[in-house]
Amino acid sequence: MEKLTVSPSPHIRDGITTSKVMTHVLIALCPALIMSAVVFGGRALMLTGVCMLTAIIWEKLCNIVMKRSDTTRDISAAVTGMLLAFNLPVTMPYWQAAIGTFVAIVIVKQLFGGLGQNFANPAIVGRIVLMLAFTGNMTNWVVPFYDPDKIVTGATPLVNKTASYIDLFLGRTGGCLGEVSAAALIIGGLYLCIMKIISLDTPLAFIGTVFIFSYLCGEDGIYQILAGGVMLGAFFMATDYVTTPITRTGKIIFGVGCGIITCVIRFWGSYPEGVSFSILLMNILTPYIDMATRTKPIGAVVKKKEAKADEG
Repeated sequence: MEKLTVSPSPHIRDGITTSKVMTHVLIALCPALIMSAVVFGGRALMLTGVCMLTAIIWEKLCNIVMKRSDTTRDISAAVTGMLLAFNLPVTMPYWQAAIGTFVAIVIVKQLFGGLGQNFANPAIVGRIVLMLAFTGNMTNWVVPFYDPDKIVTGATPLVNKTASYIDLFLGRTGGCLGEVSAAALIIGGLYLCIMKIISLDTPLAFIGTVFIFSYLCGEDGIYQILAGGVMLGAFFMATDYVTTPITRTGKIIFGVGCGIITCVIRFWGSYPEGVSFSILLMNILTPYIDMATRTKPIGAVVKKKEAKADEG
């Protein structure tokens, strides 16, 4: 009779690495990047490139100054830069975009210990800081297919609410680089699901909550999920491994919370968009969601507090 080998968990090994995961995310973001270039021209590609390059530079400098091993090879900095670019209007000055990547990489990521230690999604915080610091430039939306020599600005679909469903779905609207085409974002999100990089728990909970809450508030639910950053946030930011819950129940709670906060800010707040703030707030609650939804080992006994000796 052969002896059983007992070893501590984990027992399952996988060939997936951080760099492979990040590569899949970059591939999934490409359809939205292509649409942004079609709608806004070559500057969309330039702005995205600047964000990715500066994010890698900031990470490299942090590794040198903090005497850490080189982490730029895991491609996470490039993903952060690309996601931040997707949250910017095409006319954003390059130097201001570089400040955003500095906040995301240096302050939010590296100062908290690097990848896996950050408390919030770096790209989300970078976007919020830029919104607060450079509000004018962050809300300077150009019309689709604009002439670079004669820029015409307009309100986002969330403000004027005149865009058709098909325009919102295909991307023939103004807005940030990565949020104009719901179709491109859905394609990218489904790719991540097929490659088993993310699950649909959080995206469906997020999008479904926005849809239902909007109708309950007398708004057009379909319009609300197609316009703005709901698709981008649901598939690419609310599914971050580090800053979102690990249990399935926790992921659903996280998505529902993001959807409710997004709608509250959109309908009653001073900002037309609430996706970034909702994800940041739920990032802060993630540890508590994990504690409330974590599974207990079979047969575990929860010890009760001992009663005080003098009680009674």
